[in-house]
Amino acid sequence: MATRKETTDYVLDQLDPLPVRVRSMFGEYALYCDDKTVAFICDDTVFMKPTPVAEEVLGPETMAPAYPGSKLYYAVPGDRLENREWFKDLVQRTAEILPEPRPKKPKVPKKP
Repeated sequence: MATRKETTDYVLDQLDPLPVRVRSMFGEYALYCDDKTVAFICDDTVFMKPTPVAEEVLGPETMAPAYPGSKLYYAVPGDRLENREWFKDLVQRTAEILPEPRPKKPKVPKKP
């Protein structure tokens, strides 16, 4: 089951005014904060990247695969998403401890 557009809109609304965006990936979505991938949205569920922050806040009992065959992530319960301040804090703290993304290699022009 794919994530509905309404879910991504709701997640972005809950995180306003953080610098967040979503990007479609393989029928699901990646959630970025400060250009860092902090979570995935799969099957209308937010899965936070495994970090000490997520473990502290969500606990190991929330770990689950985001999609069949994936590694384990911290699933955010739907009722916790309703608490804007709590959710914004989780996303912001996660982004703060993740490393900066690697710079993209410049594209090489194609030869005619």
